[in-house]
Amino acid sequence: MRIWVDADACPVVIKEVLFKTAMRRNVRLTLVANTRLSMPDSPLIDAIRVGNAFNEADDEIANLAETGDLVVTADIPLADRIVDKGATGLNPRGELYTPDNVKGLLRMRNLMEELRSAGMAPGGPPPIGPRDKQEFTNQLDKFLTRSEKQG
Repeated sequence: MRIWVDADACPVVIKEVLFKTAMRRNVRLTLVANTRLSMPDSPLIDAIRVGNAFNEADDEIANLAETGDLVVTADIPLADRIVDKGATGLNPRGELYTPDNVKGLLRMRNLMEELRSAGMAPGGPPPIGPRDKQEFTNQLDKFLTRSEKQG
């Protein structure tokens, strides 16, 4: 089991939670981004740097993620792709992407994108707050605990 992070858009506070968790729980963590990343020196934590092409980081994660892995992303189309492969997605706000909800979330995302482009809906979500960080941490811990019991 590995944790993959769509790191370009992942908030710093969430990356910090992931770094601490990877080292504490002895879990491999790979950040994928098109920019250079700052991360702790640990054999459990690495990064893959991709080019700047549209969705290149998403494509890399979708190709490398495997059944049982966790992918941290706010990108619902990416979440849909990895869930189809048997992985689980986790939004930085603590929402899990699963086979039970990802298709509905993708339809809602597409609808909201259409409404925003027509000027009929406001912009994106507010910044990550303490409650979001706590929910993310709780869901991450639950996922890892379940994975340990299954493995």
